Amino acid sequence: MNLVSRLLRKNLSTAQTLGFILSNFIGLAIVVTGLQFYEDVSAIWQKEDSFLKTDYLVVNKKVTSGNTLGQSKSTFTDGEISDISGQPWVRSVGRFTAADYRVSAALDNGGRSLSTFMFFESIPDNYLDINPMQWQYREGSGEVPIIISKDYLTLYNFGFAASAGLPQLTEQMLSSIPMRLHIAANDGTRQADFRGRVVGFSNRLNTILVPEAFMTWSNREFGSGVTPPSSRLVIDVSSPGDVAIDKYLEAHDLESAGDKSASQASFLLNVVTGIIMAVGAVITVLSLFILMLSISLLMQKNRAKLHSLLQLGYDPGRVGAPYRNIVIISSAVAFLLAVVAMSLFRFYYIGAIEGLGGASGNLWLAPGVGMLLTAVIITFNLLAVRRKVVSAWRL
Repeated sequence: MNLVSRLLRKNLSTAQTLGFILSNFIGLAIVVTGLQFYEDVSAIWQKEDSFLKTDYLVVNKKVTSGNTLGQSKSTFTDGEISDISGQPWVRSVGRFTAADYRVSAALDNGGRSLSTFMFFESIPDNYLDINPMQWQYREGSGEVPIIISKDYLTLYNFGFAASAGLPQLTEQMLSSIPMRLHIAANDGTRQADFRGRVVGFSNRLNTILVPEAFMTWSNREFGSGVTPPSSRLVIDVSSPGDVAIDKYLEAHDLESAGDKSASQASFLLNVVTGIIMAVGAVITVLSLFILMLSISLLMQKNRAKLHSLLQLGYDPGRVGAPYRNIVIISSAVAFLLAVVAMSLFRFYYIGAIEGLGGASGNLWLAPGVGMLLTAVIITFNLLAVRRKVVSAWRL
């Protein structure tokens, strides 16, 4: 250590420096650990349905006794859709489009044939998280990609197949078995055959989905020419699980499809993580001011020495170097300790998360945020040191 550093650091309080490191470590540890925990846990809900995210809500009207035969009131009007779109928790609304024709499907497996009537629906492609190469249809193509509800496969395996003596099917088997589709207009004037290709199964979509491009073309070719009104909507919500959503649905006699527990748990996770990270951020900001105050007090005590050294011709950068070293080293130590604490805590909980079906989240986001906060702390304190050196020169 050179003479200038020894002279200027003579009044340094070790307790103040350790106090900054401890407070900064606690704040950064809370922030990076909370963020990493959120990344790891959220993978559980993201995996729940790889085609429809947890912040997408499928809603329909409740069927009541007022829905008399042939006079359905379960479809949405343009005004009702506009009202839903205007809610503060709604980012966008997509319509389900139903097929305006008859559909039948047949499967051939092991010398046995199974045929049934079915239906098609579609939603805008941007609401589906699926490989575009798997989910596309070009006009004139004889193959139609399909997404089927897992509930339908379960009903077949444990209901119909068991009672009819038919073989049970796995997802992989159904995806590999050729499916023959027959489409016919309701008046029987137009019909055509296609090959169906099952590209996935959904937990949250209780329907049989086809690409929007195929639905638009097939309704034009085999339908009545009148666009059928939508009986279901897919809503992109800003805060899944928000109580305001349930209140709105109840007030307008709407119900959401599927289990809402994942959305509610995801919403609760967002709230708790936000609170934890806010607490950590407050502690980090307080540690910033602790270090700034410590450096300012130290430089104030050495104000006369700083002025004398500057008058003797020492470079301002060299005069401020001991204080800059304190800022950089103490901040770096706090950051490294925070990352170590995050790693230890993650080692403790990651086994339980993987046991619940989750997977490791992004391992660089949380340390990156911690590094960014550390850089902000260092920058503010270095600016404070520079101002103090300049003020000492003007003494």
